Amino acid sequence: MKLTVYSEIMDTIHSCGTRDCLRHIEEKYGISMKTLGSIYSQDYQRKMKKTHSKHYAPEVMEAYYQRCVHGLQQGEKHVLLKLAAEVDLSAALLSRIVLEKHLANTQYQGNTPPRSLVTQQLRDTTLISDPLLASEINICTIADDNYGHLVDTVKHSIGFEYEFLLKHKVEEKGLEYLGEDQMRAKGYDKTPDIKLEVPIAVGGYVVNWIESKASFGDEESNKSYLKDQFWSYQNRFGPGMVIYWFGFIDELDVNRDKGILLMDHFPADIVLMKPETV
Repeated sequence: MKLTVYSEIMDTIHSCGTRDCLRHIEEKYGISMKTLGSIYSQDYQRKMKKTHSKHYAPEVMEAYYQRCVHGLQQGEKHVLLKLAAEVDLSAALLSRIVLEKHLANTQYQGNTPPRSLVTQQLRDTTLISDPLLASEINICTIADDNYGHLVDTVKHSIGFEYEFLLKHKVEEKGLEYLGEDQMRAKGYDKTPDIKLEVPIAVGGYVVNWIESKASFGDEESNKSYLKDQFWSYQNRFGPGMVIYWFGFIDELDVNRDKGILLMDHFPADIVLMKPETV
């Protein structure tokens, strides 16, 4: 995807503010919903991180909690969902704030409860002492497409799905490789998804390892991956290939000569090295 197209998509998403515009973008640009969903989620999560501090100010957290308590006392439905939309905050994140205040006020004499306890009750709302609050939080967890343990579970599942697809493609080509578990057993801490036993060539570039990313590669995420993963792989195992299954900004593929090749699919045309001829 060209940077200009990506910028136009982001402008549309920002002007709309919700996922409702994604179908229109799909029809206009012919881009898959998986790709657009990944782009939207990345942008939304960054927005939440940027505004995190204002929502977690003590007086703001207390105001959110009191607003929830008052609404439930009045018999109001979907209090947290409405409040989340009003203050432009993830419903799952708002649920955590309110539950934390609820536990602090009812069980911890105003002190902050253990984070592990909050997480446990978010995952299992039957543990929450107030059934009305539990119902509200459960609704938020189901309704939030961007945050929460259900979203995390789906993301992990998709990640495993595409790692499995990569392994299938590698095995289909008859390539010998080591997986992450095998690499860690050898004592490596940072490992790509696939370490080829014998290198291949893709488009004239040598590939020793392959990393699967079930996401869209934008500037910020790719920069982070380069720092935390890709350069480490390149330094330890030589040149390799990253597959962003949901696409990436074309202009980011600038490190081929330095040993990192970006793709959005497993290449059909690869050149096999024959060790016996070397």
